[in-house]
Amino acid sequence: MMSVDWILIYLALGIFVGFMAGLLGIGGGGILVPLLVSIFTYQQFAEEHLVHLALGTSLACMIITASASLRAQAKKGNVHWPLALGLAPGIMLGAFVMGRYSIAIKPLYIAVFFAIFMSLIAVQMFFNWQPKTAPGTVQFHQQALVGVVIGALSALATVGGGFLTLSYLTYKNIDIKKAIGTSAAIGLPLAIAGTLGYTTSAPSQAIHSPFVLGFVHWPAFCVIGLSSILAAPWGVRCAAQLAPIYLKRAFAVISLVLAVKMLYSVI
Repeated sequence: MMSVDWILIYLALGIFVGFMAGLLGIGGGGILVPLLVSIFTYQQFAEEHLVHLALGTSLACMIITASASLRAQAKKGNVHWPLALGLAPGIMLGAFVMGRYSIAIKPLYIAVFFAIFMSLIAVQMFFNWQPKTAPGTVQFHQQALVGVVIGALSALATVGGGFLTLSYLTYKNIDIKKAIGTSAAIGLPLAIAGTLGYTTSAPSQAIHSPFVLGFVHWPAFCVIGLSSILAAPWGVRCAAQLAPIYLKRAFAVISLVLAVKMLYSVI
């Protein structure tokens, strides 16, 4: 039976991640993955599976948070549905394939990629950089390829799906509100496909635990996912009273430190 102590740790982690997501309007994968690596280390899972287990569990948690985000953006009419539906198949394919075959990638390589990717996002957030726009809109024939790339990269790091999609749509001169809403809409199929990939990627003998299916820790997924949804509104209310630029800079520094910590743990 799962220890009550671990359930409380997952609960606290979900509250923290949900609060930060509501506060800054971003996903919590950048925080969640390094912390899950530490937690799973203390739970004595095999070292060669720590990073994969953290990635798969984080993606599963995104299903719940992405569902809530999609619902909120759809109510506001901020989703560009033709674009979302055009990008979704490629994103699902890229996320599933990367999740399914991620076991072939050494944990160290994934940790290095995660640290570099989080560093880029941290720099973007710290300096509040926005991509310049280009003339023209997203062409239909480009959507499949762009979707595959976004899905694969996001499944490998569980961060950046919204960041990459938002940056691309903004670059393609899509209205910022529509870009944000469309990025939120794409997050749900990405999370579902990536989770399916991670649940089917591990051989049955890889992790001997009744609480793990493939590379997804289901108690952690349930507790973190649900508690993050409950905590997100608190962050939204606080965001209205605080200067977002300083919060983003603080979050960027924290994310960078955690990414480096995860890299150090793997090494």
